[in-house]
Amino acid sequence: MDAKVCKLLDTPAIKVDLHQAVCALAEALSLVGIDEHQHGERIAYMAMECARHLQWEQESLDDLFHAGLLHDCGVSSSRVHRHLISEMDWEGAELHCVLGEYYLNNFPPLAHLATTIRYHHTHWESLDELVLPIKVKLASNLIYLVDRVDALRVNLLQQHKNLPDMVAEIRQTIASYRDSHFSPELVDCFLLVTSKDAFWLNLEPLNLVGKLQQIDSQCKQVLSDYDDLRKLSRIFAHIVDAKSDFTFAHSLGVAQLARHLSELTELPPHRTAMIEIAALLHDLGKLGVPDEILDKPTPLSAEETRIMHRHSYETYRILQHIKGLEQIAEWAGNHHETLLGDGYPFGHEHTELTIEARIIAVADIFQALAQDRPYRRALSVMEIVEILQGMATEGRIDNDLVNLVANNLDSCYCAATEYHQDWLPSLVH
Repeated sequence: MDAKVCKLLDTPAIKVDLHQAVCALAEALSLVGIDEHQHGERIAYMAMECARHLQWEQESLDDLFHAGLLHDCGVSSSRVHRHLISEMDWEGAELHCVLGEYYLNNFPPLAHLATTIRYHHTHWESLDELVLPIKVKLASNLIYLVDRVDALRVNLLQQHKNLPDMVAEIRQTIASYRDSHFSPELVDCFLLVTSKDAFWLNLEPLNLVGKLQQIDSQCKQVLSDYDDLRKLSRIFAHIVDAKSDFTFAHSLGVAQLARHLSELTELPPHRTAMIEIAALLHDLGKLGVPDEILDKPTPLSAEETRIMHRHSYETYRILQHIKGLEQIAEWAGNHHETLLGDGYPFGHEHTELTIEARIIAVADIFQALAQDRPYRRALSVMEIVEILQGMATEGRIDNDLVNLVANNLDSCYCAATEYHQDWLPSLVH
């Protein structure tokens, strides 16, 4: 929607820096590694160092940096991440490349990176035969090369290898795959760039943050309407919901119901749009919850509960990094707060919880109860409303919103459970 339409709808224009949003998405993807964070950031840094040595032009550098950060956007599962980090070649690696291509193709501002993501685990001997622009081939193969470097590095660090021995083994291994897995030009470049200790020291967490901040990006694209931001938020939601069969389309259902409730509450159009976006993003922090906890069919231990509870704070923390989404970060991060002040992660009192946060909280509970979980079946619509009414009577959630749900039960259930067929590609479900 353009500025004129925004004005007609009393919808203030929104401005979100695409580069900031990509960096935030990369930070969320980093959570999938559980104890091994910053994988995407390391890939982006290493790829940029090599490409600069090859004197790529600035536009190609910007695209490579974003592709490096997002190369694993098709990975939601901590189990899949463990395979990708622990094995040089993994038979199931191609699926996450296909998913990444699918996600980015559905967001026009990043769609030009989709092909690079699609082939970032394709051996050079096969990739070189494909009818693709040479720039795309080299970008994709460079990401593959440094991705495998990082996998080797993680494994050797776990074996407590010292820096000289680790570097020597990595360089030798990469050289052995010259021509087969990796472009000869890229291997030669990598061996030159990595001959100094500083390259490897810059991969350490604190040093890496500083190096990434020094990387100048000429990408000045701004997401200036709610439709663009909704599409980007759907990518986030896709990735989160794909973590488990039990959460399939959960974020979409929460967003649809939250939007419906905000319309029934007669909130202004721009608030309704922002609520929908916040609901799409509300579970972003769940990328840091191990699959085994999400899929556990028995009650969680105290430590597992602590890990699960952390997700709403991670959602808030990551979204706070995107200028323009500060309110959305608060609403999304508050979806497990209660009016009694005993929720998490902040323990907010009822006076601190806005109507937007209350709507998302009710929508989240409703949609979760309407889905199968590993420890229970999906509940009927009457069972759901009885639970909501009980929580409202206890003073935990907003009674007026629960009454609104009860008076519009059919439409609320449809909003929470009916999904468009394009929500995920058929290869996933």
